[in-house]
Amino acid sequence: MAESAKMRNAKVIREKLSYWEHKGDPKAPLSDIQKDSFMELATIASSRPLPVEIPIDEIGSFTQHIPIASSDFSNVGKDVISEGFASLDMENEKIENAQQFFAWFNKVEQQMDMDEEISYKAHCDQLSQYKEQCEDVLQEVSRALFHLEELQKQHVFVSTKTNALHEACEESLREQTSLVNKAETISSKLSYFNELERINTKLSSPTFSVSGDSLVPVLSKLDECITYISSNPHFKESQLYQTKFKSCLSKACQLMRTSVYNTLQHATQQVLSRKDADNQSENAFTLFYGNFRTSAPKVKAIMEQVELRVNRGSEYQTLLDNCYSYYFAQRQTLLAPSVAVAVTELASKHVRDHCALVRSGCAFMIHVCEDEYQLFFHFFSKPTKRLDLLLESLCSSLYDVLRPLIIHINHLETLAELCSILKIEMLQDHVQNSPKELKSFETIACQMLEDVQERLVFRSHIYIQSDILNYKPAPGDLAYPEKLEMMESIAESLKKDSLSRQSSVGSLTSQEVAVITDTSSAIQGDNAVNGTEVKPLLPVINTAPTQVNSSLSPADLHGMWYPTVRRTLVCLSKLYRCIDKAIFQGLSQEGLHACIMSLIVAQQGITKRKAALDGQLFLVKHLLILREQIAPFHVDFSIKETALDFSKMRDAAYGLLRQRSRLFSVNSNNAFLEFLFEGTPQVLEHYIDSKKDVDNQLKKTCEHLIKNVTNSFISDLNSFLTKANVVLNLNKEEGTRINLKQQPFASPEKVNEVVNVTYKQIKSKLPSILDKQNIFIQLVNIMKFLFLTIVCFLQGNVQLAFQQLEAIAKEQYSEEEQQIIACPSVEQVNLLLSATT
Repeated sequence: MAESAKMRNAKVIREKLSYWEHKGDPKAPLSDIQKDSFMELATIASSRPLPVEIPIDEIGSFTQHIPIASSDFSNVGKDVISEGFASLDMENEKIENAQQFFAWFNKVEQQMDMDEEISYKAHCDQLSQYKEQCEDVLQEVSRALFHLEELQKQHVFVSTKTNALHEACEESLREQTSLVNKAETISSKLSYFNELERINTKLSSPTFSVSGDSLVPVLSKLDECITYISSNPHFKESQLYQTKFKSCLSKACQLMRTSVYNTLQHATQQVLSRKDADNQSENAFTLFYGNFRTSAPKVKAIMEQVELRVNRGSEYQTLLDNCYSYYFAQRQTLLAPSVAVAVTELASKHVRDHCALVRSGCAFMIHVCEDEYQLFFHFFSKPTKRLDLLLESLCSSLYDVLRPLIIHINHLETLAELCSILKIEMLQDHVQNSPKELKSFETIACQMLEDVQERLVFRSHIYIQSDILNYKPAPGDLAYPEKLEMMESIAESLKKDSLSRQSSVGSLTSQEVAVITDTSSAIQGDNAVNGTEVKPLLPVINTAPTQVNSSLSPADLHGMWYPTVRRTLVCLSKLYRCIDKAIFQGLSQEGLHACIMSLIVAQQGITKRKAALDGQLFLVKHLLILREQIAPFHVDFSIKETALDFSKMRDAAYGLLRQRSRLFSVNSNNAFLEFLFEGTPQVLEHYIDSKKDVDNQLKKTCEHLIKNVTNSFISDLNSFLTKANVVLNLNKEEGTRINLKQQPFASPEKVNEVVNVTYKQIKSKLPSILDKQNIFIQLVNIMKFLFLTIVCFLQGNVQLAFQQLEAIAKEQYSEEEQQIIACPSVEQVNLLLSATT
């Protein structure tokens, strides 16, 4: 039993030793260095003989129970056994069984633990000593802190007592200071109340003068006291004292008002007395402004103080308004009758010269406005609207005199001159230089300008209707081209005699020429300012012998233009700088349309009198003049017209009559509702461009001219080609075999006659047509353009006609017959036209 128990114990021990370096949970893990050391020892021990002292052959010896190379021991066990052997050698102790080994092993292990713990125990002993020392120090610090706390309590006690003493002293000082401040505050507050008696005494004194130096301190103190009491309504008897101070202020204002009234009244009486004594006084400025200016410093000294205090109380504002009213009443009393008399005298002086009347009347009112403006600021410092009202009432006297005259003026020249005077001389030159002084005059001048412009527009409309659209041309007006040929002969004779060319203006008056020239220069000036360069509005007629333009033909002078063209351009030139741009666009459109209609009527008269070519050239000439002369007017000649289209309403009404059975239908197809929705008239907008009308009419006339010229050359040839094409088309459509050359009109001899006639017409008529064109149109650029256009179209039409003739001849005639016809080739036609032109 004992044997089995020992075996079990040995087995248990071996199992436990096998866990020393178990992979999952090792009991005594070895490092890599330890493992290497153990392997080296095992290698050495395997080849080293056992000690002599160890019995090898005894049963139960150490080698039998614990073989060195046994696999039951781990690497750590081998290392421990090696160390055990070393200790066994040292102690000479014999181990016979496992129990002894384990006992010895425990002893060795304890010894090793003790050896390892020696340094730690020494360190722990040293730490224990340090701990004791720290505890001693801590006790000393605790005793010191205790004493410090005692000292702090005593310090707090002493500080509390000291601070209480200081606070008591400071409180006493504060109370003393507060009492002193209250006393001073009461004294300062009472000073405002105490000023009442002193101010009242001063204002009641007979020696007090508002024009002296004592006025400003009294007013300042009054304002200060009233402001202070008003801001402190909680004071006792504040309302009472405020009423008393207001009474003093009213008394002061009354004194100032009386002083100003007396000064102004005295100045007015002086002027009236001198005016009654000498009604024909020549120095009106001294009479109406000299006495007032001498009195101005007294009034202005008072008014400056009032104007500075206007925002401080209603009393000052009332006083200022009263002074304004009295001043303007005095000036109105003096000036209104005199201005009315002066304007009436100017009207009687310039009865028939409205321009001189407007110019002198406006100049007079400008001087009055400027003098009144300067005089006002001798009395007052700040401007007021009442001054403008006074000046506007004075200027109205001029407006009342001029307006009845303006609305009865019928001459466009006078109205245009009045517009220039009011717009340029008055508004631009004078008003812009002194906008503040002449603000009232500007209002009246603008009203007069609007009246003049309205009258000008009205008279222009009547002028366009009566003198342009309904113009009845005289026989001399339709004498084209005779008058042009006459002017050319005059020009040639003057050129041969080396005399300066002077043009006869015919029906054009000198006044119309002057208006055209002046307006041309004005428009050129405007365009130069805008940085653009334009042609002159109209050619300038210069009578100086040394300055005659050699390129100006007499046929293109103003006097040779059709009267409606002259009138239209003169009218537009007058309106250009006188009325607004939008109104000018409407009138220009109406004037150009009327001028075109009058030219068409004149063309028809010339065509009946002479020929269609003369009428067409006449119309082209004057349309070119219109087109050139309206170019400098940098305005849009198009206007928008709005009209109502009632066509849908008419259709809807017819539909309503047809559907009377559905008038009271409750369904969606109610006839009355359809009429309401579908019969609404539509608003249509369309633009009318008079400049484009001129261009379109010019284009249309040029096309007719070219067509007429071309037909005059090849009319016989076109007639033959038309007949021949009829015969050829019959052959194609009906399948008949009609021989063209057997027709009476298509024999070779007849065709040759047509070709010869066409040749003769081209040679004879083309130069004369070009000469007539040169007579009508003298401008080089336009003449070249028309010449090239006519030649180009003529060449094309003639070539086309001869090509058609050549094709018919090759198809219908033999070679001998073609030689009889003698149809020219394209090169021959071009050579003919080139030689002729």
